[in-house]
Parts: sequence; structure tokens; C-alpha cells
Amino acid sequence: FEALSALSAGVKDVRAVIDVARRRLAHGEQTVLFIDEVHRFSKTQQDALLAAVENRIVLLVAATTENPSFSVVAPLLSRSLVLQLQPLGTEDIRQLLERARVDERGLGGVVDITDDALDHLVRLAGGDARRALTALEASAETASDRAGDGDAVIDLSTVESSIDRAAVRYDRDGDQHYDVASAFIKSLRGSDVDAALHYLARMIVAGEDPRFIARRLMIQASEEVGMADPTALQTAVAASHVVQQVGMPEAQLALAQATIHIATAPKSGAVTAALGAAIADVKAGKAGMVPAHLRDGHYQGAQKLGNAVGYRYPHDHPDGVLAQQYAPDELVGVDYFRPTNHGAERELASRVPKLRRIVRGER
Repeated sequence: FEALSALSAGVKDVRAVIDVARRRLAHGEQTVLFIDEVHRFSKTQQDALLAAVENRIVLLVAATTENPSFSVVAPLLSRSLVLQLQPLGTEDIRQLLERARVDERGLGGVVDITDDALDHLVRLAGGDARRALTALEASAETASDRAGDGDAVIDLSTVESSIDRAAVRYDRDGDQHYDVASAFIKSLRGSDVDAALHYLARMIVAGEDPRFIARRLMIQASEEVGMADPTALQTAVAASHVVQQVGMPEAQLALAQATIHIATAPKSGAVTAALGAAIADVKAGKAGMVPAHLRDGHYQGAQKLGNAVGYRYPHDHPDGVLAQQYAPDELVGVDYFRPTNHGAERELASRVPKLRRIVRGER
């Protein structure tokens, strides 16, 4: 059995263990290599393990608090069996706390605790044994200080005064980072303003980087709301500026404002669909030549090539729009943007077809 911590081990250490394991294997002895915090290994360090794992020189057991799909290189992940540890159940946490309460190695002897205080500690733990024990230890210290020479008792007020914030912290580099962010995004998309605010609060209390939250809000404003309420993007961008120029905790109000705006705004995926369809056509080779009259004519000899010749300036027309080919020949008549009847897009749903008919000379 060999153990390495990714916090302190380098490529040299990994190769040294593999060399020893190879010699052991020659004598019929298998080596189990345990690596803690494997997500801390760089790609180069993880790649150094590949051959040894593939050739069974070592049996690798690795632990990580991150989602391995994001933190472990694909070749190593494909050679691994992923086992996800689940949160402990309520009764498991309660039993753990009861055991720790009377264990002299932990709190120095029996400490009395009221039922409501124990229930609160169980809730705060969120299925995390380490969090439960930390909260119990902090509460026991507070109770001892209050009791003086008397018997220490942990009651609900003791727990509340010992824990300065609800135990909703998550590993910002781990699974819950992605889970909470995903729930936040989907709540915004689903127009559940209350759920969106809940997940925003969880991220704020957990110490999430407010710039990350602001980025997600800006993306959602375009992706999920789009032209159904163009001001949603303005609100999200403004919130991002507040984060940068004012900072936390004051900026959390701007993040909340943007969250409420996006969650309650009419939704449309027309912007996302339009760009996706246009990109798909470009990738499929439907690019075509830019029509000659739209090409750059600001250089000597451009006119002889026919560039910009025949271009009609829309502002010279009373309506500000006129019949003229803008798309390449291969894409004439292709409609990408399909506005919905949601919010401000309702007006575009009637206006865009009219514009298309004018531009295409169909009126």
C-alpha cells in the first residue's frame, strides 16, 4: 500500500512509486496506490499514471471532492470505476452526534444536549459528518464557557450563537458547485423566482465568487429571455458592473435584482435557436460568396472588381428599408430568427415577416 497526497506530491513522486510497484510486481506482489485530492494533480501528473493503471502495475484508488468528469483527465477516467459518496441520512448523523457527545476522545466526556438543539445540528449538517462534528464541538465550547463551573448543556440558543451562518456551504470546486449552479439556471429558465432566489442565497452564503454568478445571469438574459425582454440583459450587465465596482456584500442586491428580473421576464429561446441554426449552416459549408454590392469598396481598384457597386443605402429610402439582397445566394430566403409571441417579441413576430417581404422584394 502506497499513499500520496496531490497537495504535496509531484510527477517525480508518482514515478518513484510506480518504479517500486513495477519491481514488486516482478515478484508477484500487487501495489495499491491511494491518491488523496486527485483533482489537485495537473494534467501532466495524471497522465503519468495512465500507463501504470492500464498495465495494472498499480491498483489506483483516488479520492476527490470534485466532480471527476471535470477534474480527472478523460483517459484516466475511462479506466476507472467511479463511486459517488452519498450524504448520510438524518438518523446516521443523529447517531454520530450522540456517539461523539459521550466520547471522551471528542468532547472530554458526556455533554448534555436538548432535543431541539440536536435536531438543529442534524439539519445544519446537511448529511455531512465532518460538518456535524464541527458544529457540535463549537456548540460544546460555547456551552462550557457559559456554564463556568457548572454542568454544560447545549440548547438551541447555544447552537444558534455558535454557528454564525446556516450550514449550506459547499465545495466551490466540487459537485455541489455545479449542482447548485445548474439548479439556479434551471429555476431562472422555469420562471420560478423564489427557487432562483433560494439558490442565489445558497451561493452567496457559501462564498461563491460573485463574478461567476454575474456571468451566469448575463448568459441567461440572452439565452433564456432574449428579445422577449431586451432590458433583462441590461439589468444583468449592470449587476456585473456593480459586482466589479462596488463589491460584496452590497453587490448581492444587484445580483438579486437581476435574478428577479430574469426569472419573472417572459421567456424566449428564439435568439439561441437562431444563432444555433446559422452556425450549423456555416459549419455545413453553406457560407457562399458575399454579394458583390455588399463587399468593401474603400480601397483602390475595388470598383473595377465590382465591389460595392450597386449598393443601395437604406437611409435614402423614406421607409428606411428597401429591397436588396444581403445573404449569399445559397441562403436567400432562409429564415433563422423566429420570434415568439412572448413579451416584447410579440411585436417582432409581426414586424420581422414584413421586413423580410420588403427586403426580398415580395411586397
